[in-house]
Amino acid sequence: MRLALWFLGLFGAAVAIALFAGNNQGTITLFWPPYRVDFSLNFAILLTALVFLILHVALRALAALFAMPALARRWRIQHQERAITLSLLDAISHLIAGRFVRARKAAELVLAKDGVMTGSGEQLAYSTRLRALSHLLAAESAQVLQDRAARESHYRDAMAQTRKRDSHEMRDGMKLRAARWALEDRDASGALTLLDDLSQGAARRTIALRLRLKATRLGQQPRAALETARLLAKHRAFSDVAALGLLRGLALELLATARDSDQQVAVWLQLEESERRMPEVALEACRRMLQLGGDVDTAMGWLLPIWERMAGAPNGLSEDQRVKLVLVLEQGFGLASGAPQSLWLTRIEQAQMSNPGDPVLQYLAGITCLRLQLWGKAQQLLRQSLPRLRHAELERSAWAALARLDEQRGDVVSAAQSWQNAAQKRTL
Repeated sequence: MRLALWFLGLFGAAVAIALFAGNNQGTITLFWPPYRVDFSLNFAILLTALVFLILHVALRALAALFAMPALARRWRIQHQERAITLSLLDAISHLIAGRFVRARKAAELVLAKDGVMTGSGEQLAYSTRLRALSHLLAAESAQVLQDRAARESHYRDAMAQTRKRDSHEMRDGMKLRAARWALEDRDASGALTLLDDLSQGAARRTIALRLRLKATRLGQQPRAALETARLLAKHRAFSDVAALGLLRGLALELLATARDSDQQVAVWLQLEESERRMPEVALEACRRMLQLGGDVDTAMGWLLPIWERMAGAPNGLSEDQRVKLVLVLEQGFGLASGAPQSLWLTRIEQAQMSNPGDPVLQYLAGITCLRLQLWGKAQQLLRQSLPRLRHAELERSAWAALARLDEQRGDVVSAAQSWQNAAQKRTL
C-alpha cells in the first residue's frame, strides 16, 4: 500500500512538472553591460537548483572536514571506554567463578586504564562510581585471599571515591560489605560500628538487619540480637518455622544472662507475649527463677499459659515438653507453701479427670497430693501411673516417692523394693 502511494505521488509530480515546464514560455534576461543574456525560465530554475545542490554538498564536506578531530576524539574515548567495560566484566565474572587472583588483577587493570584516560585529559561521566566499584571488587578478592592489607587499602580508596553527595547508596553498600568482612574475621564490634554508621534507610534493610543479627550473636548480645530478630521476623525475612526457632533460641540465651531473681523478672518482662507463650521459654524462665531463689508464685504464674495449653488439648505440647513441665512444677511444689499447691491441685485434678488415662497427669497429681500430705491418694495415683510411664526420670521419681510412703507406713520390705527399682532407673 505504501509503495502504491509512492508511485501515485511520483506520477503526480511528473504530471505537474510536465504541465508547468512543457508550455512555459517565460524568459529571464540578465543585463551585464555591454552584454545581454537571455535564459528560459525552466533553465533558470534548473540552474538555481544545481547551484543550491553544489553549495549544500560543499558545506557538508567542509563541516565533515572540520569535525574530523572531534570524531577521532570520540572514537578514542569509545575505544577506551569499551576496553574499561570489558575489564570490569572480566573482574566480575572471575569473582563469581572463584578466580580471585584474576578478578583482582582485572579490577586493578580497570583502575589503571581509567587513570590513563584521566591523565590524557578525558574523564568518563561515571568515572567516580567506576573507580569505587573497581576498588570494591579488588577488596573483595583480597578478602578471600586473606590479604587484609590490600583489602583495607582498596576499601579506603573506594570510600574516598564516594565523598560526593550523590554517592550515599554506594557508600552504604561499601559499609555493608565491610561489615560482612568484619564478621568473616570474627570482629563483632567492628561490624556493629560499621552498621551503626549506616544511613537510616540503609540500616532498616533486610541485609543490614541480617548482618546485625550475626554481629550481635557473635558479640554475645542476646538482647540486641532478639530485637533484630523481631524486626526480621516482622519483615518476613525467614520462614515461620525458622523465625519461631530463632526467636526461641535468642529468648533462651537472654534468659541465661540473668544472675539473680530480679534480673530474671526484668528479662521476662522484656520478652513479647508471643515469646512468653513458647513452652521452652516459659519452662526455662521458671526453672531459672526457682534455681535463683526467686518468688515461687511468680515463677509458677509464668507456667500457667503453658499448663492451660497442655490441659486444653492432648497434643498441645510434645511429650518432652510435657515431661519438662511436670518436672518444673514438681520443683516448684517442693519450694512453695501449701496454698498455691492447693490451687494447682485443683487444676491438676480437673486435667486428670478430663484425661484419666494420661500417666504423666496421674504422676503429677500423685506428686501434688504427696506434697499436700494426702498419702493414700498419692500412693494410688503413683502406682497407677508407673506401668505406663515412658520417661526414666519420672519413673525413678515415682518409685522414690513410693519408697518414702512405704517408710512412713513402716513397710520396710516394700520400701526396699521401691528404692531398688528407683536405683535401677537411675542406672538406665
